[in-house]
Amino acid sequence: MKKLAALAILITSISYAQDNAKACRVFSRISDVLQEKHFKPKPVNDSLSAYVFNTIIDQLDDNHVLFTEDEFNKLAVHKLKIDDYIKAKDCSFFTDFINTYRTALQRNKKFIQELATEQLTYNTTDTIYYSKKSYPFLKDPQRIKKYLRKKITFDILEDISELSKNKDSLTKQLPKLFPATKTKVIDTYICRTDNDLAPAEGFEDSMYGKFYNVFCSYFDPHSTYFNYNERASFVSGISTQNYSLGLYVSQNQEEEIVVEEVVPGGPAFGTNKIEKGDKIIKLGSNKTEFIVSCASMDAITNIVNSDTYRDVDITLRKKDGTMYTVTLTKEVMKDDENLVYSYALGEGKQKTGYIKIPTFYSSFDKEGQSGVAEDVAKEVTSLMKQGISGLIIDLQFNGGGSMEEVIRMAGMFINFGPISVLTDKNMQYNTIRDYNRGMLYNGPMVVLVNGLSASASEFFAGVMQDYNRAVIVGSPTLGKATMQTIMPLEENDEANFIKVTVDRFYRVSGRSSQYTGIIPDVEMPMLFSQIIPRESAMPNAMPNDSIDVHLRYTKMPDTEIKKAVTLSKERITTNKFLNEIKTLDGRINEVYQSKKPPLPVTFSRVYDQIHSTDGIYKEVSAIADKENAVTVTGSFNAAGTDAYKKTVNDFKIKSIKTDPYIFESINILNDLSNHKKH
Repeated sequence: MKKLAALAILITSISYAQDNAKACRVFSRISDVLQEKHFKPKPVNDSLSAYVFNTIIDQLDDNHVLFTEDEFNKLAVHKLKIDDYIKAKDCSFFTDFINTYRTALQRNKKFIQELATEQLTYNTTDTIYYSKKSYPFLKDPQRIKKYLRKKITFDILEDISELSKNKDSLTKQLPKLFPATKTKVIDTYICRTDNDLAPAEGFEDSMYGKFYNVFCSYFDPHSTYFNYNERASFVSGISTQNYSLGLYVSQNQEEEIVVEEVVPGGPAFGTNKIEKGDKIIKLGSNKTEFIVSCASMDAITNIVNSDTYRDVDITLRKKDGTMYTVTLTKEVMKDDENLVYSYALGEGKQKTGYIKIPTFYSSFDKEGQSGVAEDVAKEVTSLMKQGISGLIIDLQFNGGGSMEEVIRMAGMFINFGPISVLTDKNMQYNTIRDYNRGMLYNGPMVVLVNGLSASASEFFAGVMQDYNRAVIVGSPTLGKATMQTIMPLEENDEANFIKVTVDRFYRVSGRSSQYTGIIPDVEMPMLFSQIIPRESAMPNAMPNDSIDVHLRYTKMPDTEIKKAVTLSKERITTNKFLNEIKTLDGRINEVYQSKKPPLPVTFSRVYDQIHSTDGIYKEVSAIADKENAVTVTGSFNAAGTDAYKKTVNDFKIKSIKTDPYIFESINILNDLSNHKKH
């Protein structure tokens, strides 16, 4: 038996050595590509090593309740040596991380299984502490078990608290609810640990991937590693026709699955219940039920997107705690929700054109279909025939897309001249110009942006602002002024890819919107303003800077714009509704950012904590549904007698009427038009 055991250990060691050697080649090549191609490569030194180590530890054990102090110290010997390992092409250190992490997970699973058989009570004397600072690693593994006991008890009470808004009723049912919920929570903990121990890509490959991605993120937030499946998922667009529930989901920081978007006209939209931000609790299909808190993101995405699951039961929880279940049947959905569309707002001589651009798609992205620039040109021409006196270009929530398309589109609204300056790692300047004299539309313009307007959206808004071509309205944009490309790590390598930042673009003034974003001429209050993840909050984001360029370009006169901006700011200051938004946003920020006091792990205190924001979210819903008095005429390009298209059309019209920023944009354009007449 000893010989067999020794042989098994030897085979395992050889296997690790082979895997580590293969991983090291990938790691080394990632480092080489970043040094060769990245816009601003950083030296591979102790600083990088410390960042990679600290970030990996935070990803594996952010609360310091998985590893013991001895286990952490065993890993910490590598903290300042990872750069040396890469240079020497020696990645045997991976074995320490793989074995230590696996051992810690297995120990936690054992503790959880023990707690499943032990008595837990809802009358505890424990307290949960909220802190942004990490606590020291625990020396005694039994203290980790003690923490797990407290955390599982808290999660049980939290789960019960979310069942109803009637605290007294839940209190009476607590003796009955607690044991059943304990079983559910324990099962979820075990399931999550099993997922961590057996990820789809394999335990070792999962660990390698974490290191690759963290290494890339040291250079900037947008450089990352892709394996074959990740690359395919990233570059593939939505099929022009596919069976869909009509919703998109994402995973938040708490690893909860939430509704990211409800597609107008789809099955989810038709329920009149599902809203963006609702948390998915449970999914059922084909006689199989999935508890979302346990299932992997891949499994959830498969159920939502795969044609295999046609009828799906979904249990969701709203932000105010309300739970509900709906049954959805997938339908063939057309990919037109991201296409440009337009409406005419108002009546008579003060009619305003409105064009929504959800994303900067290109004709290359959608075979047999035009790109954004051509579609915008068609909508502008149509609106001009309707006699508009001003134009709104809405780039809110537009995360970017094709730079070729946005360059073409910017040229449609200026006479001619430089549009931007593109620089590479050698700081070689390439001035992007519009060589076509004349404008497709030369009337007053407003460009609407918010904190989720990024990249190509910021590019367009910056050009319009530099030329005094439009009033920029909304909130500061994301702050991304870099460009990435995806390439294989080596020629003919179809398994390993890297998305690397290769260029940076500057405005014609020499300024950059990187990090700071585009600052609107008219800033308006916005809900969740401090919670939006802007570039400035991202680790290793490139700082803002300027370049010394002297480009000749002709700005339009800004006298009328300055007058209109002044009038708009006066209106915003006295606008009751906008002041309500500002006040509510302040309360939201206070809830999310204020330091939370220690919380006793009792049902009463946990219930009060869980439901403390119910009132705020009711107010958010009420504000989001308030309509402005604006007439919307015409219909977007897919509208007609088709029931689906009519539903989509109605949704888009309601979105316009409930957007106070569009309403104020109309006022600004009216001011510009009136100034021009005088």
